[in-house]
Formats: sequence, structure tokens, C-alpha cells
Amino acid sequence: MLLKGENISFGYNKGSLVLDNVSIAIAPGEVVGLLGPSGCGKTTLGRILAGYQLPEKGVVTIDDKPLPTVGFNPVQLIFQHPERAVNPRWQMRKTLNEGWHPSDDLLEELGIEKQWLTRWPNELSGGELQRFCVARALGPETQFLIADEMTTMLDAITQAQIWQVVMRIVRERNIGMVVISHEAHLINRLCSRVVDFKNINSPDLFLV
Repeated sequence: MLLKGENISFGYNKGSLVLDNVSIAIAPGEVVGLLGPSGCGKTTLGRILAGYQLPEKGVVTIDDKPLPTVGFNPVQLIFQHPERAVNPRWQMRKTLNEGWHPSDDLLEELGIEKQWLTRWPNELSGGELQRFCVARALGPETQFLIADEMTTMLDAITQAQIWQVVMRIVRERNIGMVVISHEAHLINRLCSRVVDFKNINSPDLFLV
């Protein structure tokens, strides 16, 4: 089983492509890093792979089938800004349980306190919200995880705590993962394969 984006092209302005005929494949259990400066197309590719953005050309498949458009998406995307990924009108318990019901042990590992479950998003810090977004993305049906600058906005202690939990679950469940970052040291520490977006248009750069 592979998560594949084949011949992906996309541009935000007419006549200017941020992704031009790019292909990528991620295998179960593989941790792939996308490295590059802001604006180079990393986030766009991540959104397309997770089905949040449709490419102008090309196709995304998982196990050679199109991504599902209804029900649970086996490709989960964790955004850099968690406040944009939660419904401000939902208490955190409803947000957390939108896709599944994480165990108390997982919530404790991620540092989610029980009293936060009855709070609204605007009553929590960015780091507290991101813990919920991570827990929500780690449902039992998740087969691929895309972390887009997932901990960039967080303090060092929170970053370490979240990455430790996520990487353990990725290994235990053989989840394929894409780590999107502009921080080379993080990418090199976590990933088994690194793609530098300076070479984005090199032939067959991304293919497994």
C-alpha cells in the first residue's frame, strides 16, 4: 500500500505553478521529510496529499484508489495553526471525539488535562489546542499522517513531548508519515528520507 501523488501540478496565480508535474510516494512506516523555505510548495503538496486541496493536474491515491470523499480520511493532516483547524463553536470534547474516542492514556501522554475537555477553543493556548489536534488525527483508521510545521509555534518542551508520542505511535502502527518543515535539524532527526524543495522539479525525485 502506498500513498501516491502522481504528476501533481498546482498554482495560486494564473500562469505560475508552485508545483509542476511533481510525483511522490510514501510507504507504510516510512517517515519522509519535506524541507524548504516558506512559499516553496511544501504545504500545498501536503494539503493535496490529504485531500484538502485539489490539484490542477494529477491524481492522489491510496492503495491505488482515490482518497475517500465521505467518512474518515485515512490520510490525516495536522496544521501549523491549530486555531484554524477547530470549530470555535464546539467544546473541546466534541472536537476531540469528532473522528474517534482517544483513550485516557493517550490524552495523558499528550498532556491533555481533563478539565480542558469542557472548554472552548478560545480558552486554550495554541499549544493546548495543538495537543487536541494531534490526538484527533491519531485515530485507529489513520494510515498516513502529514505534519505541516506541526510544532513550530510551540515551546521546546511541548515540541519534544508531542513528537515523542507521535513517533512512538507511528512506529507501533506502521503509519506512513510526511514531516513538513523548514528546520533541517528536525527533519534530519526524524526522517528516513528527506526531500529538499530546492530540487522540486528534478525527474522522479519523489518516487519510491
